[in-house]
Parts: sequence; structure tokens; C-alpha cells
Amino acid sequence: MRVLVTGGAGFIGGNLCRELAAHPRVSEVVAFDDLSTGSEHNLDGVDARLVVGSILDRPAIDAAVGEADVVIHLAARPSVPRSVADPMRSHLVNANGTMHVLEACRIGGTPIIAASSSSVYGPTRVLPKHEELPTRPQSPYAASKLAAESAVLAHGATYGLPVLALRFFNVYGPLQSVGHAYAAVIPTFADAALRGQPIHVHGDGRQTRDFTFVGSVARLLTDAAVRRVASPTPVNLAFGTRTSLLELVEKIKVLVDRPVEVVFDPARPGDVRDSQAESTRLQELFPGHGPVPLDEGLAETVSWYARQTAPASQ
Repeated sequence: MRVLVTGGAGFIGGNLCRELAAHPRVSEVVAFDDLSTGSEHNLDGVDARLVVGSILDRPAIDAAVGEADVVIHLAARPSVPRSVADPMRSHLVNANGTMHVLEACRIGGTPIIAASSSSVYGPTRVLPKHEELPTRPQSPYAASKLAAESAVLAHGATYGLPVLALRFFNVYGPLQSVGHAYAAVIPTFADAALRGQPIHVHGDGRQTRDFTFVGSVARLLTDAAVRRVASPTPVNLAFGTRTSLLELVEKIKVLVDRPVEVVFDPARPGDVRDSQAESTRLQELFPGHGPVPLDEGLAETVSWYARQTAPASQ
């Protein structure tokens, strides 16, 4: 089986390519990435072929999809704040780019597994969030991911294309980038703590997230590709946990074993207050899959960041 991973040199993509390459039923892994947010170093030591290209380049994505037996579509322009700063670019990459990938898949009848986002739910007070809830995007990023998800499901309904749209919830782990304005919360907190700098919390810190370790995501996506799992409806990819940012800070303090100053900044526009997944549909499609406990995943993640920051401190 030949698997194409768009965004394959990114944080999730690099972990996924490593998992795919180790699977006995996968004969070739191709990472298609424009390296705008990913890095070829995320594929160091991985038996995967990197193709540098953009999902906005239709001939390039047509050629890549044409050689694949299944596509895992992760390529996107991530980050709510980034989309607030440049909404058009987020829409072009996330919505239009997904249409390019879908059309390539439609022509070849190639199954596609696509990453959506929990941000499509918006500020609903219903917890845990189940897939039948109305969607209320609160940022250009969320709107672009909902457009992409809708296009995936529409291709499944209209053309009979095997599709699976998975709503990711706050994925974290090794390889996740840090040191830029749009970095996610766990790498930002961990990096600051390891460097002895203050942790900046936007809002009051009581907002909650369903953090999902990247290893769990990579294993589930690999299973989905190998078994050709498809669904006519979106599926949450998270396991129903709920942790506040203040709790997260305390866990990171324990792991770095040093005092850490916490600074509270204004809340950011577009951020969702609370997020927690209902995982019944996921468990029906993927029996036996479960979460890596947050303490375990954080320990592995903070250890990875510690290794990255060590040379700078010597």
C-alpha cells in the first residue's frame, strides 16, 4: 500500500510518516509538503520520500495523488491567531487547497482521510461536544476548516468517494514547533518553563481543552489508512478528557522541577472557551484505540523539548 501524506513534513505529519513506515502493510510513504510550517528534519530517520510542493499547485498534487493508494490530508495553514491576521491565506490553503486534493482523489477514486478541527464547534456550552451539534465557527481558521470538512463529506456523498473527516482536538507532542507568534499552548508553555521564562496565559487560565497526544493520532490514522475506514459523517478524534490551562501549567511546573512565573494576558479573539470531545463514534470505528494519559504524554513531550533546548544552555 502506497500512502500519500499531505503536510507530511509537519508536526503531526512527521509522527504519522514514522508510524506508517513501520507498518508491515505499507510499502511506500510519500510526504507532500511546501515546508511553509513543516521541516524536512521532521522526517529524519524516517523511511519516507519527501516531495516539496503546494496543495495549491494542481498539477503537482494531481501527480502525487495519482501514485497513491490512499491519501491522508493534513496540509493546512494552522492557528487561529494566524487566520485572524491573514484570513484570506487561511481560506486559500485550507478550503481551496483541500478542493485540489479532493479533485485529484475523485479522478483516481483514491480514498481520503482528512483532518478537520474541533474549532468548527465554536462557543457551544454543550460538553462533551458531539458530532451532531450545530457548528458555529468563531475564527477564519475555524470557518476554513469547516469549509474543507464539508467539501470532503460532499465528495463522499456525491461521488461515492471513500472519505473520513476527523475533527482533531488540541494535538500535542514531539516535533511541534515553538518560538513563533502562532505556536500552540503546550510547546509555548513547555519551552518557556524550560528556559526559565514566564509562562504567558491568555485569559484567566480556566479555559479547558481535550489534549490529544500525537502518538495516539498517528496510530489511529495509520489504522484508518490500512483498513480503509470511511464515514459519511464527521468523527471527533479525541477521547473525552478535559484539562484547564491552569492545571496544565501545574503539570509542566512539576516536570521541569523549578519555579515558574505565570503572567496573565488578555484573551485572544477567536479562542474557544471550553473543548471536550464525545468519543462514541470514534470508538465504534476504532475499537481498541485509547488515549495516552496526559501526564505520560506531557512527560515525553517536555523531555523532547528539553533535548532541543539543551545545546543553547550549555
